[in-house]
Amino acid sequence: MRERSIIHLNVADFAVAVERIVDSRLRERPVIIAPDSAPRATVYDMSEEAYQSGVRKGMVLRHALRYCRDASVLPPRLDRYERAMESLLKCTLPYSPLIELADHNGHVFIDVTGTGRLFGSAPDIAWRIRKATKKNIGLDPVWSVAPNKLVAKVATRIVKPSGEYIVKTGEEQSFLKPLPTTLIPGLTQEDINRLREFNMLRAGHVAALSMDQLDVIFGKRSLFLYEAVRGIDPSPVTPVGQKQPMVKHRLSFKGDTNDGEEVQNALYGIVEQAVADLRKQHLAARRVGIILDYTDGFRSSRQASISPPAADNFRLFTAAKTAFDHAWKRRVRVRHFCLIYDRLIRPPAQLLLFAAERNQESKQQQLCAALDTIRVRFGPKAIRTGRTFPMTAA
Repeated sequence: MRERSIIHLNVADFAVAVERIVDSRLRERPVIIAPDSAPRATVYDMSEEAYQSGVRKGMVLRHALRYCRDASVLPPRLDRYERAMESLLKCTLPYSPLIELADHNGHVFIDVTGTGRLFGSAPDIAWRIRKATKKNIGLDPVWSVAPNKLVAKVATRIVKPSGEYIVKTGEEQSFLKPLPTTLIPGLTQEDINRLREFNMLRAGHVAALSMDQLDVIFGKRSLFLYEAVRGIDPSPVTPVGQKQPMVKHRLSFKGDTNDGEEVQNALYGIVEQAVADLRKQHLAARRVGIILDYTDGFRSSRQASISPPAADNFRLFTAAKTAFDHAWKRRVRVRHFCLIYDRLIRPPAQLLLFAAERNQESKQQQLCAALDTIRVRFGPKAIRTGRTFPMTAA
């Protein structure tokens, strides 16, 4: 069986790293990412400086500020972090089709097994990806190369916040042996507490037990623990896969708002942009999705089906508003939302059954086509619907 070569990229304190690219004044000073307007806000991410002061993820913000009083507190901007992950992914795509985003916080697995003739050794590939990431995005990921995902992830954990690590095939267990069990991915807090009761604080302590001995203590969890502390992980790198075609638009409010009319008007404006893109590509949408970010960092998402498929402003706005209304169920202000039209097909779509409905649809399509023609010739603001104009005080 061919030896596997798995690269793991890990951008330390990903959210903070992205914010520091946007605002260089935040570099080398403590930063906490948390929604400061919520009474029980918790820490979403923090810089290394804040971590060294005692701040931890999930800690209540007011408690975190007792440990690190001079920290800069920034709200989570999830859409910004998603765009950074998309850029990070682009830097890895030339080297392998097997790329897995472990999460949206700066973790990427890349299976480069068998690519040596094309791109060189796995460490060379990892070094080039890191160089491209620094040049194109400004992020500086830690990287590791190992025979499997579990060992590769542990390797990046021990060299954070900067550095690299290579674990060769056959070295997995000896590499893990002196490390704390808290570094082993997949171990729950319950597992760790149970191990502490038996004074087994390191992977080597657990690896000294047989399968039967582990079974007495952990039951069904014993097989996972037996393999994890020995660096056994046959799980494949699950590729991101070919993305289905979609039209996506984002909007961030200049000031967080919970004004229903303002939000609805903004939604209509972004629907117009998205639907114009659909018509340019001669596509119709069968589904709309809304991803909504609140001021306090909470995120909700909803979808609505569109039947028959459509590419006109009116029906697609109705579907988008339905999805938005289901997503916006809290009284907290809205900071940002993302509109996605997918399940795209090429017209002609299914015709409406009754003649009156077909005539109405035809008129709407003609109106949308006329609006598109005017905007292409004279600019996007040459003609606008009333609801897309900025709101003014009465």
